[in-house]
Amino acid sequence: MPGFVVAIPARFGATRLPGKPLRAIAGEPMIVHVARRALEAGAAQVVIATDDARIADAVAPLGLDVCMTASTHASGTDRLADVAAQRGWADEHIVVNLQGDEPLAPPAAIRRVAETLAAADAPIATLATPLHDTRDLFDPNVVKLVTARNGRALYFSRAPIPWHRDAFAQDRITLPQHTWLRHIGLYAYRAGALRAFAAMPPSDLERIESLEQLRALEAGWSIAVALSPEPFPAGVDTEDDLRRVEQHLHARAAAAGPVP
Repeated sequence: MPGFVVAIPARFGATRLPGKPLRAIAGEPMIVHVARRALEAGAAQVVIATDDARIADAVAPLGLDVCMTASTHASGTDRLADVAAQRGWADEHIVVNLQGDEPLAPPAAIRRVAETLAAADAPIATLATPLHDTRDLFDPNVVKLVTARNGRALYFSRAPIPWHRDAFAQDRITLPQHTWLRHIGLYAYRAGALRAFAAMPPSDLERIESLEQLRALEAGWSIAVALSPEPFPAGVDTEDDLRRVEQHLHARAAAAGPVP
């Protein structure tokens, strides 16, 4: 596949966890762990898109490209469109949007979303994973999606989709037989589409569901969907999440054993 860029939006002023990109996990800022996952994925370039010099300083030892962006961007996608404009990336350039709070993002999944876009006649690609628990299916914080036979997204929703009319009329504890999908918020864009997407106003469906990807679907765009090649752990939003990720990293280091 052609080379791809991983761009990591990292904003200091997170509402629920202020200074989130710089919060320490296993002795290093979270943004450093996220950048390492991108490097391990084989990205041709990793760009940190931030509005704060402290974040730029934190990743300086890695020698990464840091792009300073406006503090007024409403979303990470807007921030990456700013990067695409500043760097002058060609329209067909593949840009993976890896959120700055995903320190456990599997490198294989980052590669998969880039490969999916490279092979697709679509401006955007994303990932999904099978959903096996009715608690997740009915949880509005877990985004669900349905796809066409050609692997294109039909819709994303916080509601349980598809709604199994007969089964749910009798039982909402047992998951009916079906391949239910949970959306993973990892995207690959062609740079031209990224700039065009950020220039579009939010759509009605996007406002209702608070899901940015619905802007693309409502505009008639195609979104290619692939299954993640391995489990994709949740990102960091709370102090408990920081502890969970730190425990995971310590356990992984212990399993790997000492470096020879």
